[in-house]
Amino acid sequence: MEQFIKYINVTFFEIPLYKIALAFFVFFLFLFLRKVFTLTLLKAIKQFTKKTITDIDDKILKVLKGPTRFSFIIAGFYFFAIILDINSIFLHHIIKSLVTVAIFWILFGTASVFDNFIYSFSKKFGKDLHKEIGNFLIKSIKAFIFIVGTIAILQDWGINVSAFIASLGIGGLAFALAAKDTAANLFGGLTILADQSLKIGDWVKVGSVEGTVEDIGLRTTKIRTFEKSLIIMPNQTIANSPIENYSRRGQRRIKLRIGVTYDTPRETLQKIVKDITIMLQNHPKIAQDQTLLVRFDEFGDSALGIFIYTFISTAVWSDYLEAKENIYLKIMEIVENNKTEFAFPSQSIYIEKINKEDTI
Repeated sequence: MEQFIKYINVTFFEIPLYKIALAFFVFFLFLFLRKVFTLTLLKAIKQFTKKTITDIDDKILKVLKGPTRFSFIIAGFYFFAIILDINSIFLHHIIKSLVTVAIFWILFGTASVFDNFIYSFSKKFGKDLHKEIGNFLIKSIKAFIFIVGTIAILQDWGINVSAFIASLGIGGLAFALAAKDTAANLFGGLTILADQSLKIGDWVKVGSVEGTVEDIGLRTTKIRTFEKSLIIMPNQTIANSPIENYSRRGQRRIKLRIGVTYDTPRETLQKIVKDITIMLQNHPKIAQDQTLLVRFDEFGDSALGIFIYTFISTAVWSDYLEAKENIYLKIMEIVENNKTEFAFPSQSIYIEKINKEDTI
C-alpha cells in the first residue's frame, strides 16, 4: 500500500501523476459524452423534428449540432485545466475565446435558419431579383456577425482594433487600399442588383466571358461558361463593363440570303418571294409583331439573291434551332416546287472564236 501511495504521489512538473491521469480521464470522458450525445439524444431529436410540419426546427437543430458538440470539448478542456490547478490569465482568455466562438457560430448559422423570411422581405425590393437580394442580405448578415465576433475575441485579448489598424502605418495604408477595392466590389454588387442588369440563371456575356450566372455575392459574381468552367468576376468589373443579357430578349432573329440560279424566270422569282413571305406570315413560330422582310435584292456573281429577315418568338436556344430548321426546310420546298434550284459559286469561261484571216 505504501508503495502504491509512493507511485501516485510522483510529480511531473510539480503536478502529481494521479491528477494528470484524472485530468485526461475527465477530458476523454467529455469526448465520450459528446459521442453519446451525437448518437442518442441528437439522433432522437432529429427523428422528432422530421415529423413536424415546419422545417425551421430541422434548420435550428442543424445549426446547434456543431456548436453543441464543440461545447463538450470546451467543457472537457476547462475541467482538464481545473483538475491540474492551471489558473492563468492566458488560459482564461483561451476559454473565453472558445465560448465566444461557439456563441457566434450559433449566430452565424441562425442567419440561414430564417432565409425564407429574408427572401419574403426581399420581395418588397423587387420580385424578379428577390433571390439575389435575399442572398446578398444573408451574406451581409453573416459577414457582420463574423466581423463582430472577431472584434469581440480581439478585444477580450486586450487588442484595440481601431488603434491597432491606425498604428500599422504603411500596413494600415495597404489595409485601407485593400478595403477600397472591397468597398468598390460591394457597391458594384449593389449597383448590379439596383440596375437589375442580371440575375441568377441569366445567360450573359460580360466582356469576353459568356455563360450562365450562378451566384451574385458581396464581392464577386460567379458565371458558369458553356465549357462548364467557373469564372469568378469582381462586381466592380461587371458594374463597369457592358453586359449583354441574352435571357432578356423575347425573340431571336433570322437573317439570311439565299440565291437561285440565273436561269430562273422573273415570274418564278417573284412567286418564290411571295411564297416565302406567305409561309413566314402563317408560321406559328414567327413573331408577327416584328419586322418581316423577304425581298429580291441582289444580282450576285453566280446567283439571284433573296434577302430574308424575320424573328422567331422564343429565346430558348433549342426551340429556336428547331423552328429555324423547319423554316429552312420549307424554303427548300418552295424553291423545289417552283422548278428551280439554289445557286452555288461558279464561273463561266467564254472563248471567243477568231478568224484565221485575222491571225495572218
